[in-house]
Order: sequence, then C-alpha cells, then structure tokens
Amino acid sequence: MDVFRYLPVVTLTGPRQSGKTTLCRELFPNLPYANLEDVSTLVEMQTDPKAFLAKYPQGVIIDEAQNYPEIFSYLQVLVDEDRHQGKTDRHFIVTGSNNFALMERVTQSMVGRTAVMTLLPLSTQEIVDYSPNATTSQMLLRGGYPAVWTTDDAARQTLLSNYYTTYIERDVRRLINVKDLQAFQTFIRLCATRIGQEFNASALSIEVGVSVPTVKNWLSILSASYVVHLLHPYYANIGKRLTKTPKLYFYDTGLAAFLLGIQTEEQMDLHPLRGSLFENMIVNDFMKHGYNAGREDMLFFYRDKSQREVDILRVLPPDRVEAYEVKAAQTFQPRFFDNLHYLQPLLNNRLQSTSVIYDGQQENPQQWDGFINFRHLFA
Repeated sequence: MDVFRYLPVVTLTGPRQSGKTTLCRELFPNLPYANLEDVSTLVEMQTDPKAFLAKYPQGVIIDEAQNYPEIFSYLQVLVDEDRHQGKTDRHFIVTGSNNFALMERVTQSMVGRTAVMTLLPLSTQEIVDYSPNATTSQMLLRGGYPAVWTTDDAARQTLLSNYYTTYIERDVRRLINVKDLQAFQTFIRLCATRIGQEFNASALSIEVGVSVPTVKNWLSILSASYVVHLLHPYYANIGKRLTKTPKLYFYDTGLAAFLLGIQTEEQMDLHPLRGSLFENMIVNDFMKHGYNAGREDMLFFYRDKSQREVDILRVLPPDRVEAYEVKAAQTFQPRFFDNLHYLQPLLNNRLQSTSVIYDGQQENPQQWDGFINFRHLFA
C-alpha cells in the first residue's frame, strides 16, 4: 500500500461485515492479526498495551479497535519513537466499525501519523462483476454485504436479521444507552420508510414518542455506526429559496429492505418504496466510488421551495457541478430531463454535465445523450 511510504498507520473504518478484515489480511498476509472482539485479546491489550504492541516489531493488524480506542494514544508514542530512530519498517493497520469512537481518538492523537480510509459494502459494479445476472430487485433486496452474496435467499434473511439484532440492537443501543428498546426499534424502522426524504426530527419525535434531542442523538450514533447517512442540500447563491434540510439514506439497501419487511424479489418489484431504494443504491454508489478512489466526494441534492429537485449534485474543484437524476424506470421518458433543464440556467457555466441514471437497457436516442444505465455508471 503506497500510503505506508508516507505514514506508519492506516485507520480503516466502515460498517461491520463490509469486508475490512478480509481486505487487510489479503493485502498484508505477513502482518500478524489481533482481533479486539476476542475477549482474551482485549483483556491482554487493556492490561498492558505497551507489552501487547511490543510483541509485534514489524507491526500488526488491530481489528475492531473501537473496543479499546485508547490504543491510539499508545500508537502515537510508538510511531513517534520509530520516527526519531529513523525506523520505517513497522506498520500498523487499525480497523473499526464505529466512526465516533475511533475518530475522536484519531483527531486527538494521530494527526499526521495515520491515513484514514473508509470501506463500505460492495458497490453495484462489484456486485455485477460477481453476479452478472443479478436483477435490479435482487440487488436492492440483498444489498452490499459480501456474506449475503455467498448464500441463498433463506440464509440472507437470517444473516440480515442477525446483523440487526447483534450489531444495531446490541452495539448501537449500548453506545446511546437506550432504555426503551421498543421506541428505538420503532425509530429505526421509521427511518427506513423515509429513505430519500428530508429528515424531519420533529415529526419522528412525535411518532416515536421521544424528544427531538433524543431523535437527533439516535441519528448521529446510527450515522457514526454506518447504518444511516445524510445527503445535504446544495447551497448556492442562485436566487432561489432552497431547502436546508438533509435527506436520509441507509448505507445498505439490504438492511433497509429487511427493516421494511421486504422478503422476496416479487415484493420488491411491487413495493411503493422501490424507487426510493433504487435512489439510495445510486447515492451509495457515488459515495463508494469516491472512497474507493481514496477521496470523499462532495455530494449534494438540489431542491427549492417550488419542489423542483435534482437527486445528486457532485461538486468538483474549484466549483464545477455534475447533475444527475435517478429513475428506477426501465422505459425512456423525455420528461426525466425536465429538472435538469430547469437547473441549467440557474448554475450557468458551473454546470459541467447533466445525466439521467435509470434501469433501462435500450439504446439512447441521439438527442438524449446523457442517459446512463446504472450498471455502467462507474464501469
């Protein structure tokens, strides 16, 4: 990994089961491995961190570091000593599935010492490469966790149920000290029904029966735990009253489908939220494309008070904009470009390109250049 030419530590974050461990162990088979989910390993680390790290003169992969985020303080001292002695052959990889617990320590101790990277579940292109005949509804239903794609439909439901109960209900609840499990369960399932909608904390607080600050706190922890994320509106001086409320998405459509009670492809085909889940998948693909290239792209959506909306704006330096409409339809419709045409004079020369991402396979009519089948978006 080229980053080790410049920094001695890599911090890899992302959801549980997204493949962090497999990736690290395959890329660095010669580095020892320590999993802080293992109770005996965690106790050894907690008892004497210096002695634990001293066992690995060439470095080590430390998995699930959110169980002992204090490790970064000890790594800081160790890598500073290595630098002082001119030692450059010891490397550490630290992984974790809770961004809040890790990043607080990273910003305190590891500035200038670690590269921070994110690994999200499989992208659409990775799924297509693995399973070329997968249908769109199958992709939405299964999501991007690698383990789900190596099993059958019956086991998929079991895996997602286990993921929900052991990770979200156990680990995330523990982080926010939820006392009313039923209210929390209601909250996260209601979030699934609001995919692609503006996040309204007040409305959710009424439906769940908890305070607005509690809703916001729960959301922030779910976001830091890679369960949900927010897409923020585009702010620009373009003479329009723009919405200021972000839209809500899940990091994995398979988990969202599970929470919505969608169990089969037939149910997905007819579900009223299928279009929202499709939009969620495409937004996630944009995020993954940036992260997999080692950057965090600036992604927004556009909506003004007249309810004109464009689903995705990708802002490129210095201030160039790519605009994308997302449609789950398989049939070409010229009206799909209406909001993109509306946006064009507002952004003027800042707007670099406009495209419609959809689920159709037919050839694009020449006058509608910019129609992209979602499977080829980042091919």
